Amino acid sequence: MSAAPSSAPSSAPLSPATLQALRAQTPGTQTSVHFNHAGSSLPSSGTVQAIQAHLHREATQGPMEAGVAARALTESARTLAAQLLNAQPDEIALTSGNSAGWGAAFAALAPWRPGDRILVGRHEWGGNLATMRFSAERAGAVLETIPSDASGCVDADALAAMLDERVRLITLTWLPANGGLINPAAAIGRVARKAGIPYFVDAAQALGQLPIDVADIGCDVLSSVGRKALRGPRGTGLLYVRRGFLDQLTPAFVDTHSAPLGVDGRPMLRADAARLEFAEASMALRCGLAHALQEALELGVDCIRATVDATAQKLRAELAAIPGIAVLDQGREKSGLIAFNLKGWNAPDVQRALAAGGITIGSNGVPYTPLDMEARGLSQIARVSVSPLTHDDEIDRLLDALGRLARSTPA
Repeated sequence: MSAAPSSAPSSAPLSPATLQALRAQTPGTQTSVHFNHAGSSLPSSGTVQAIQAHLHREATQGPMEAGVAARALTESARTLAAQLLNAQPDEIALTSGNSAGWGAAFAALAPWRPGDRILVGRHEWGGNLATMRFSAERAGAVLETIPSDASGCVDADALAAMLDERVRLITLTWLPANGGLINPAAAIGRVARKAGIPYFVDAAQALGQLPIDVADIGCDVLSSVGRKALRGPRGTGLLYVRRGFLDQLTPAFVDTHSAPLGVDGRPMLRADAARLEFAEASMALRCGLAHALQEALELGVDCIRATVDATAQKLRAELAAIPGIAVLDQGREKSGLIAFNLKGWNAPDVQRALAAGGITIGSNGVPYTPLDMEARGLSQIARVSVSPLTHDDEIDRLLDALGRLARSTPA
C-alpha cells in the first residue's frame, strides 16, 4: 500500500471564544439545529450582508453598472480562492457550483475514442459518473473502477497496476457524499503525474474543511462548491485548472467572456481558467463567496479541520453507542460527515422524524455514490455532518432524539 500524506489535523482547534463569536455571527444557529453542513452549511451574517449590499447596488445603480462598480470585490473571490488552494488567480474559474465546473472541464477534454479508458474511484459522485457514462457510451470508451484497499480508500498501488496507454483520465471524489472516509488524493496524484495522465479531483466536501494544496495533490483539475463547508452562498463554485493543462481544454461552447471575437472576427479563447466561465453570472453571489473565502482564510482551514475532527470523532463514538445504530464510515482518516443506519428505520424516515423535532440531517440513496453503495450492499444511509458551528447542546439534542427513535417503531 502506498504511503499517503496525512489529512489528520496539524493545528489546534479553534478556541471556545472564537467558536462563540462564530455562532453569534451566524443567524441560523439561533433558529435551527443543523447537522447537514455536508449538504449546505449556514452562512454568516457578513456573507448575507455582502450579497444584500450588491443587490442594493443593482437596484439603485442598475445591474450592469453595479457589476462594474463592484468588479474589484467580485474578482477578489478568484484571488482568495487561489490563496486557499495554493494556486494562481489565473488558474481559478468562478462557477455556479461543483457539477457546473466539473462538467465544463470534462466536456472541454479532447473527444473520446473507442477503447479509451476512464478510471474512477469507487466513491465517485453520481453526477460525475452520469456525465462520463454518456460520453463514454457514445464514443465506445469504458469506465473502470479503481479497487479500494482494506480501509475502503481508493488504492494507489492498485491504480498503478491498471495503467496502460489507453487510460485517458483518472478521477477521484476526495471526500464521499455517503460517509466520512477521506481518500488519499495526493497518493493518487503521484501515480497520475508519473504516468502523465490527466487527473480530476472532486473536492466538493473538502473545500473549507480540509487544507488544500493543489501542488501537493498533483491534480490537473479540482472542482468545488461554495455552499458546503466553506459556508458560501448556494449557486457558487470554484474550478482550479493547472496552467500547464489549460491548453488541453477546449470549452464545449463559449461566449463573449470566454472567447471574445478579435478584430478579424475570429474567437480568441482566453488564456486563463476563465475560458470555462460564462458572461452571465450572479455578481451578488460572488460578493458573498468572496466574503466566505475571506472568513475561512482568517479562521485558518487547518484550525477548522482540527475543530471539525474533534467534534466528529466524539459524535461518531456516541452514535455507535446507541443500540440499533450502525455507523458506516470507512477510511483511515475521517471527515466531519458521519453515515449511519438505524435498525428498523428507512433513512428518509429518520430524516423526517428528526426534522419534525427541529433537527436537520441528510439522507442519501444509491444514485449519490452508486459504485460504493452497491459494492457495500447499501441502499440508503442517513448522515449527520458537523462544522465549527456545532455546539455540544446540539449534539445532546441529536443523540437524545435518535435514542428515542431507536426505542420506537416507525409510523
